[in-house]
Amino acid sequence: MFTGIIEERGEVTRLVDQGDSVRLTVRGPKVVEDVRHGDSIAVSGVCLTVVESTHEGFTADVMKQTLDMSTIGDLAAGSPVNLERAARVGDRLGGHIVQGHVDGTATLLSVEPGDAWRRLRFSLPAELSPLLVDKGSITLEGVSLTVSDISEAGAAEAWFEVSLIPETLSATTLGVKEPGDRVNVETDVLARHVRRMLRLDEIATTALDDSPLTTVDL
Repeated sequence: MFTGIIEERGEVTRLVDQGDSVRLTVRGPKVVEDVRHGDSIAVSGVCLTVVESTHEGFTADVMKQTLDMSTIGDLAAGSPVNLERAARVGDRLGGHIVQGHVDGTATLLSVEPGDAWRRLRFSLPAELSPLLVDKGSITLEGVSLTVSDISEAGAAEAWFEVSLIPETLSATTLGVKEPGDRVNVETDVLARHVRRMLRLDEIATTALDDSPLTTVDL
């Protein structure tokens, strides 16, 4: 589990295609200070397991499902990535609860600069639309953010916005994103659970409504 507070901007140093997976090596001296084999590190929001490490970085295997769901497959040697070690029990929760389980990707539509901040507007995939609310939490590229605006329900082209402070712009890869770039999206885990419960309740209600009535002769 993570908090969405990026510890370090790392750099991809090597990708090895293994057919239905990729072996990814990342330079990140800070996040490997106390790393052990099997530890979890979030790479731009994707939870990966350390299989090898040195004092400079670590290596992890990325399976096909993760490549299909995230932007990891778009990376190349030299690509910058956001890095965060798994949270310790008892740590302050500076962001929000982040699992490192990416729901999908969104495309950056526009960037509106301010004096010391920047507003980014992203496309909103239809399947994720019910999980976002204005002022709710969202994770982009592993960064815990707040939705600052969102399109109306049922809009022909759904979108959402986040506003980035100077620290986020300088400490993460979001500061160098340009329109057309894709980012990893993880919605709030509580919203996902609520949607699942509502779907199950709807299915149960429909089943009851469709069941034949039984009459009992007294």
